[in-house]
Amino acid sequence: MADNENNEVRQPSLIDALVPLFTLTLLIGGSLALFGMEALNGPIQTALIVCCMIASLIAMKNGHSWAAVQKAGQGALASITSAIFILLAVGALIGTWNLSGTIPTLVYYGIQVLSPTWYYVASAVICGAIAMSIGSSWTTAGTIGVGLIGIATMLEVSTAITAGAVISGAYLGDKLSPLSETTILSAQMVRVDVYTHIRNQVWTSVPAFLIAAMVFTLLGLGRVDVEGQTELQKAVELDSLNGIYRINAWNLLPLALLVFLSIRKYPASISLLGSALFAGVLGAFLQPQVYAGFVGGDSAGPVEAVKAIWQALATGFHMESGIADVDRLLSRGGMAGMLHTLWLIMGAVTFGALLDEFGLIARLINPLIYRAKSIGGLFLTVFASAFGLNLVAGDQYIALVLPTRIYRAEFARRGLAPQNLSRLAADSGTVTSPLVPWNSCGAFMAAVLGVPTLVYLPFCLFNIASPLLSVLYGYTGFRLVRQAPTDDTPAGQEHRN
Repeated sequence: MADNENNEVRQPSLIDALVPLFTLTLLIGGSLALFGMEALNGPIQTALIVCCMIASLIAMKNGHSWAAVQKAGQGALASITSAIFILLAVGALIGTWNLSGTIPTLVYYGIQVLSPTWYYVASAVICGAIAMSIGSSWTTAGTIGVGLIGIATMLEVSTAITAGAVISGAYLGDKLSPLSETTILSAQMVRVDVYTHIRNQVWTSVPAFLIAAMVFTLLGLGRVDVEGQTELQKAVELDSLNGIYRINAWNLLPLALLVFLSIRKYPASISLLGSALFAGVLGAFLQPQVYAGFVGGDSAGPVEAVKAIWQALATGFHMESGIADVDRLLSRGGMAGMLHTLWLIMGAVTFGALLDEFGLIARLINPLIYRAKSIGGLFLTVFASAFGLNLVAGDQYIALVLPTRIYRAEFARRGLAPQNLSRLAADSGTVTSPLVPWNSCGAFMAAVLGVPTLVYLPFCLFNIASPLLSVLYGYTGFRLVRQAPTDDTPAGQEHRN
């Protein structure tokens, strides 16, 4: 780190650590009070940039140079390069999948197959299976999740509950998939085999999902529908979709390509963008009338097709059918639609990186370690640290990596095997990330599903139950793996509690 040569670098005080967090709380609370849900369209982003400047001034007050501040910011932005490309690719995919008929076909078939009564629990199970097979909660929510939200709109079931079910299933699959980068990272950070980590995860993830599934089932059974009206509405919507698009199984080929590329472990951004481009080209042959209407052309020639694909990739697809539900379903997507979300993620991650780089987070966390006398208290402290990092750092990777790094030696000293920490960190950091509106995951889910984070939050039942169970296990000792106490992180002789 290039700090001022003539200035002594000082450790931050407790006031130094608290000022940025107090400012963040004040500004975000104020923006929500003044602007409501519109706060995510600029006010919260502005608040995060102001907080970045405050954290920078505190670092410079403590002797760090502006060059060091810049380097920390550059590192933060470099760490989210992959997320930026994934987010832009998802925006492009939603645009061309709507243009080409992929999402309308998913909705068309889904309306006929999925019952409103069982819709929420079915959505959670479907997303869980997909996410486990491809190892990505983001890809699952940005593809299958978008289709399920569209079906929910057509069936007149709650999009907020559906979004919670989609996210619950997506994060269950992500946590239990050996293909997931967060699952691999959780295991690597504590130096255990990934399958050992997954086996240990099962003891919190499966019970948490069963709790969520039961609640989703009750929410579905509790719906009161007028059967005749529901069937009539369903028939009208099916006819309208079939009148706009040529609905057939060929329209689902882009989805099949995406699953294939994901299973073959191609990078997510390449898989998503490849599927988006393939959908655009395929749709030019299957839906020429839609392409011509989209760009205002009289015919569906090559020029019109290229223009339609390009525009859908850039600014999304827009439909004016005269049927409000259909227009809301189809008029979405495009890379441009993700720019507010990218602004939010860049501000949040940069703020978190500054707090970490200049010791402000450690100044708050280190005293907590010494005050956690019991195993349960230690587990609660790890949870509070990870969730707190999701709040102030705005990124699940920071919330996952820092607790595993900070608490690893303490777990070893107390005779707790490292897979206890990897499970707890994943439950507390990864799973809670979509519950925070300005977190990269919360912003992503809100953007692709079209449901504000604070609206779907109460229904992310798996994401709420999983960390609570993990902390409960710390207090009860249930399914904790013990080892000989040591100051080193590698596991010793293990036995179960």
